Amino acid sequence: MSAESGRRIGFIDYQLENFHANVYLQLLRNDLKARGWTVAGCHTLDAANGREWAAKNQVPWFDSPRALNANVDAYVVLAPSNPEQHLDLCRLCFKFRKPTYVDKTFAPSLAVARRIFALADRYGVPVQTTSALRYTGVQAYAREAGTGAICHMVSWGGGRSFGEYAIHPLELVISCMGPDVTGLMRRGAGDQSQLLLNFTGDRTAVVNVYANSSIPFAAAVTTAKETRLITVDTGAIFRDTASAILNLFESGKPAIDRRETLAIRHVLDVAGRPAVLKKMVRLTVPA
Repeated sequence: MSAESGRRIGFIDYQLENFHANVYLQLLRNDLKARGWTVAGCHTLDAANGREWAAKNQVPWFDSPRALNANVDAYVVLAPSNPEQHLDLCRLCFKFRKPTYVDKTFAPSLAVARRIFALADRYGVPVQTTSALRYTGVQAYAREAGTGAICHMVSWGGGRSFGEYAIHPLELVISCMGPDVTGLMRRGAGDQSQLLLNFTGDRTAVVNVYANSSIPFAAAVTTAKETRLITVDTGAIFRDTASAILNLFESGKPAIDRRETLAIRHVLDVAGRPAVLKKMVRLTVPA
């Protein structure tokens, strides 16, 4: 199917010169070309940056969201390093009622995450969000083990900072164990940090975040039968994430339980509070 017949994506961003914009564009033009989707236009809050990126990458630039909307069928809201911009970016495109993927981290707080979902519901927009660490061999093993089979997990991940990159090892855990987190304690507030999580059903997890360190993403998954250590193949995660985005666009139905998105944001919020460094804090599962 050609771009003119309903498979046109619009990029909405704060500043388009970022890794995610570049990698998703190249995947759609190469590895996923056979699926028939193209990036047919873009718009950014930083217009100078957006025009420069658009010219360099041969993507049409549009001065307004309305002009962009006339030329696209679905949206990717990017700004992966600027979640504080996501609500405003979503306001630009949700009103056009087209399927939308919102990049990680979904929102800067649980309250804002709820506002984004409420806005999507107001306009009837199918929306989902995720870290690329949702699409790995860890989740494949969890599916093989079966719903509720995992009693404990330990995950590891690194990145520039806890604030931007803790979502990745946390996404490994929540995507496999679900959103029903009942307690949280954090050990360490510097570059080395651990989140101790309690779940319903006496299940537990440990999320290790090592900022400014070279560490592979990995998880140890425990069931009644075994504990298996799985190192993530990062070579495939963005391709598989982009493929899942296209599934959203084609089906018009989110494939990710928003309670998981809210649970991730809730854990990250509480992890920033001083009290959680001293004791296990009880969490209420976001609805």
